[in-house]
Amino acid sequence: MTSRPVVVATFAAAFVGAAVIANRLAGKPVPFLRWSVIRFALGARRLLGEGQVGDGREEALAAHVVATARRGDIDDVIRAIDDFAHTRSFLMNVGDEKGEILDAAVRSARPALLLELGTYCGYSALRMARVMPPDATICTVEINPANEAIARRIFEHAGVGERITSVVGSIGDGGETVKRLRNEYGIDSGTVDFVFVDHLKSAYLPDLLRIVDEGWLHPGSRVVADNVKFPGAPDYLAYMRSEEGGRWRTTEHPTHVEYQRVLRDLVLESEYQG
Repeated sequence: MTSRPVVVATFAAAFVGAAVIANRLAGKPVPFLRWSVIRFALGARRLLGEGQVGDGREEALAAHVVATARRGDIDDVIRAIDDFAHTRSFLMNVGDEKGEILDAAVRSARPALLLELGTYCGYSALRMARVMPPDATICTVEINPANEAIARRIFEHAGVGERITSVVGSIGDGGETVKRLRNEYGIDSGTVDFVFVDHLKSAYLPDLLRIVDEGWLHPGSRVVADNVKFPGAPDYLAYMRSEEGGRWRTTEHPTHVEYQRVLRDLVLESEYQG
């Protein structure tokens, strides 16, 4: 005899499956009723530990970009990534809506050296490269070597490989990556004009404080942080609010989680006062 939990699970799975199919037939008006979003949620533990969902979507993205985006056309590569996230598999990059906030911050800051924490597949670095001054460079740090390789492949296809340096590592690894950034990539006292933070949410604040302690920022340096509300970086948010008018001046941008308009998010744009 089939147990009640098994029956309930079977009916639940059937209901979810039917809802996903109906949503697809209706043109996907409900963003969370997509198999890629469900797989993303189910793979959350692996994502936190390894930096990938585990269903091959990151490698599939690189193949999609190479196959559908014009080589050397950064606009078309960004378009292809957004298309993949909207129509094929959800991606945890900054996305098109919040990407416009990032674009505006980079245009306003006009940075010469940008530091990114959390490359993933390279989408946000591409957006920054598109709007930063012609002689500016980006150094982006990614803990997962597979993600870094995918991002590098996409950078080369977009024609900006020489303007973006990708580094495998983590600011919080005990000093090894910090030392490499200083000794091998020229990140030194007062050289960083702009920081984009979009990696492990619990690492936002300790990594920022390490960057401050290293002296890499200067008065006027900008720091933009994604996903401050969802999935959330509460200690980072509390820190920036407590430092308002002192060490930092922050603008809070209410927005939505990437590639949908249901879940609310918050992007913080903070200017370092020294």
